[in-house]
Amino acid sequence: MYKLIVSDLDETLLRDDGSVSQQDLQSIQKLTAQGVKFVPNSGRGFASMQSLLQKIGTVNQDGQYVISYNGGVIVNNYQNQVLVNHYLDWSIANQLYLLALQQPNLGIHVYTLNDVYIYKPSADELNYLKTRQVQYHDFDEPNLNQFKETPIVKIIMENTDRTQLADFKTRALAKVETPLTVTFSSNRYVEFNPAGIDKGRAALELAAKLQIKPEEVIAIGDNSNDLSMIKAAGLGVSVQNGIPEVKKHANLILDATNNENPITELYQRLF
Repeated sequence: MYKLIVSDLDETLLRDDGSVSQQDLQSIQKLTAQGVKFVPNSGRGFASMQSLLQKIGTVNQDGQYVISYNGGVIVNNYQNQVLVNHYLDWSIANQLYLLALQQPNLGIHVYTLNDVYIYKPSADELNYLKTRQVQYHDFDEPNLNQFKETPIVKIIMENTDRTQLADFKTRALAKVETPLTVTFSSNRYVEFNPAGIDKGRAALELAAKLQIKPEEVIAIGDNSNDLSMIKAAGLGVSVQNGIPEVKKHANLILDATNNENPITELYQRLF
């Protein structure tokens, strides 16, 4: 019996307009009523997920959880208590930021524990953030010196041209000697976390805290930053719009895309 579902948000649970279907909300509530934990496992910060948690009924609830920042932070939803954190060393984040400044076609997001700071987002990016209800601070500084005493969880670069992101990943890994976890997401981001930190590790960390076995975990996603949890879970699930690499490693490929009630299909097929 499955006891924990960890779900990506963008392009998985969320439809293209950033909403969750009523059918999926009802299915999540049915799962919760049956004692199954439904945990968002996202690259986003937990602060930006509060309206979603309100809709699915787990906001500020003790014993309900969020995995955020690609596994960088796990919180208990009650008063957003941080249970696990894995921060990115400031010097590494600053080095990546300075490298990205050399490529003026890249937007930059700097994630601290509670906030996101964005350097020169494009018009397309501003629209994307609006549909996701992401609150952010404008940022236009030559370095990250103001964050020397502030935990940075991750840093990401944005461009809708995957080639630009891949080129930056290559440059960054050639320049930064410290190992990093690097993933792509939402067909617009390349994301940098500390080495070994990913959604899969976090899913198993949370499962262990809840005394849930890996084989009792379901992970559902669509993009490369979801691969680690799809591989780690007892049942890895891809939505129909998942990238080929995700589908290759998934145990189950849904008929539904993110726009077609994927959680409802999962509920109907397994529960």
